[in-house]
Amino acid sequence: MHEKADISILGCGWLGLPLAEELVNSGLHVKGSTTSPAKLELLEEKGIIPYLINLQAGETDESALADFLDTDVLVLNIPPKLRADGGEAYLLQMKALLKAMLNSPVRKVLFASSTSVYTDLNRIVTENDDVHTQPKDPGYTLLEAEKMFNEREEWLTTIVRFAGLAGSDRQPGRFMAGKTDLPDGDAPVNLIHQEDCVTILKRIISEERWEQVYNACSDEHPMRKHFYPAAAKALGLQPPSFSEMEDTHFKIISNQKLKEDLPYVFRHPDPMRFF
Repeated sequence: MHEKADISILGCGWLGLPLAEELVNSGLHVKGSTTSPAKLELLEEKGIIPYLINLQAGETDESALADFLDTDVLVLNIPPKLRADGGEAYLLQMKALLKAMLNSPVRKVLFASSTSVYTDLNRIVTENDDVHTQPKDPGYTLLEAEKMFNEREEWLTTIVRFAGLAGSDRQPGRFMAGKTDLPDGDAPVNLIHQEDCVTILKRIISEERWEQVYNACSDEHPMRKHFYPAAAKALGLQPPSFSEMEDTHFKIISNQKLKEDLPYVFRHPDPMRFF
């Protein structure tokens, strides 16, 4: 049985692992979870107390989960896989987690969400525009998961809705390389670099910015037809081409609240300089 942690990070993947490393380097006592037994040793090597946590029905080690939740702050960082079943399995996992949390000392939750909760409104989108998302929309499941934790009185929750993730091994130039006649070339991209993701989460924790909802997206929004060919060329790949369209569906994610309230200055404000 481990002692109580300062912070537990559920999901030490692309975002959770570098965040955990940063927090450990800051002198904090950090627990981190993975669903891969092979990754436990890596977590331990980085000074993170490792846990094998799987929230799928019938596969959860209740004792390990209870020990993992013996913490002050929980960073919830499990990207939903919505395409397979519309998000039903994801919501079941979140309900199982919430049930376990009710018997834990967790008092602060940092929920890493996504700007996919917003529909294409063909304008600048702020944190309040989630009211336009309907049950038929793809982002509704994630919005429901947010509410499950945000509406509880047992803890304080802050939600960070990240734009498209880039940096490290996530190279946007690979996504569309070589493809032709792609739609919505005039649509702006909404992206954020990994270094900004990690720094924003760390700042929210250190500055106690709870009971908030923030959009986290780079300042600049180049058009898809400009960004993706340049990103592909930077990797030495065949650039994609876009078809001309009369109607373009888009949203421009506003980061104004984050910049003013935290406050925060982006390390990587322009996606055209990500590569």
